[in-house]
Amino acid sequence: MTDRSQKALVYHQHGDPSEVLRLEEMPVPKVGQGEVLLRMRAAAIHPSDFGMIAGSYANLRELPAIGGREGVGEIAEVGQGVDKKMIGRMAALPEDQGAWAEYFVMPAEDLFFLPIGLPFEQAALALLNPMTAWRLLHDFEYLKEGDWIIQNAANSAVGVAVIQLARHLGVRTVNVVRREALREELRKLGGDVMVIDDDDYPASLLDLTDGKKPKLALNSIGGPSALRLAKTLCDGGVHVTFGAMTGEAIRFPTRRLIFDDVRFVGFWFDKWKRCQTPEKVREAYEEILFLAATNVLQSRVEATHPLTEYEQALTKSNEPRFGKILFVAGEERGD
Repeated sequence: MTDRSQKALVYHQHGDPSEVLRLEEMPVPKVGQGEVLLRMRAAAIHPSDFGMIAGSYANLRELPAIGGREGVGEIAEVGQGVDKKMIGRMAALPEDQGAWAEYFVMPAEDLFFLPIGLPFEQAALALLNPMTAWRLLHDFEYLKEGDWIIQNAANSAVGVAVIQLARHLGVRTVNVVRREALREELRKLGGDVMVIDDDDYPASLLDLTDGKKPKLALNSIGGPSALRLAKTLCDGGVHVTFGAMTGEAIRFPTRRLIFDDVRFVGFWFDKWKRCQTPEKVREAYEEILFLAATNVLQSRVEATHPLTEYEQALTKSNEPRFGKILFVAGEERGD
């Protein structure tokens, strides 16, 4: 019997994804005892995926490696000792194997099932960025209903999740963006105040927030944008950096540190997850998935592409846009 083959996006060395990523044929992995075969339904393209391929991310896989770190699959086969009723169920793809391939094998006991009825495109985006947003809103400052937070890159996937989750919690948001056209889009999602990321907005912000200063600032850009966030915080406020889109260093406002007790901290979701028990991580995921399944949380999808169109997908991912680009099973493509 001839082994079945599958397509996967593989890199054999670190570098620019457009140069080192290749679509390759490889055998479909065989299902062993106690294992299941997952067929990829949707897999996200994240900035951290590019960092892993480039070799600049803190977590790197052994080469050669399959790209991607978040996606969902449908159980296509089960091995000996696994209930056949699992076939057809949707589960998260194993992050350590890469997500940009057609098939994956994993132990049945490690499966993380997704809510029945949750669209696979939403499921593919429900774990990484929304979980980051949830932790940012819960782990650094006690936020009560009516409190204000401020974030830059508010149109990013994490930023959009922050807006929706903050609205769910009764927390109000100041959303800093670089393009005027984004104001209305973020307002539709529940954003309270939208401002353009320039030197002027910190001085006039109190006029937009009923005289209240934000308690929490969320920075994923760096450089001058991060400093402007710090200028808006209340005494004792917390400034959290979880991304560095520009790569520029953050200047700490010394006076705010000394006289206003503003705190500057960092957050990396991968590290948070490593420090938790598997039960704690599963519990946190289940909470987020419930919010996705009940439409409290909706991720934006800009376009979908099969793996064979990876060059177009990567190009779109580096262009200005409002939603995510996904890889999907070939027949499920849509723009």
